[in-house]
Amino acid sequence: MKQVNFLIIFIFCLALALFTIENTKLATIYIVPGVQVQAPIAVELLLATGLGAVFAWLFSMWTQLQRQLLSSPQRKQNVRIQELESKIEQYQAEVQSLQLALPPSSDSSTKETETNVPNTRSSNVQ
Repeated sequence: MKQVNFLIIFIFCLALALFTIENTKLATIYIVPGVQVQAPIAVELLLATGLGAVFAWLFSMWTQLQRQLLSSPQRKQNVRIQELESKIEQYQAEVQSLQLALPPSSDSSTKETETNVPNTRSSNVQ
């Protein structure tokens, strides 16, 4: 892949060099109102290409930095924690809905009823 990239860049630079050799006439660049510069078209083209390359490099560095920040271990842990918390809420809601669907529970401990057993002692009546 690196050879393909090198070949593309080499062909582009060769075409740029040939184009600049053919275009040596002076041209005027208007930077801001009242400020203008006269330079050969070749120089202007090389400067524009150089600035474009620098901006492309800065953009690639910026996106790489963003990827590194987003993929930091702390970020991954925070995402995982949020996923688990949402699952907990989901499971709690599911348990509550299942509890509402169940019939009321019966008291499993039986109540002891007191029975009045007649006194079996014989009483001595005099």
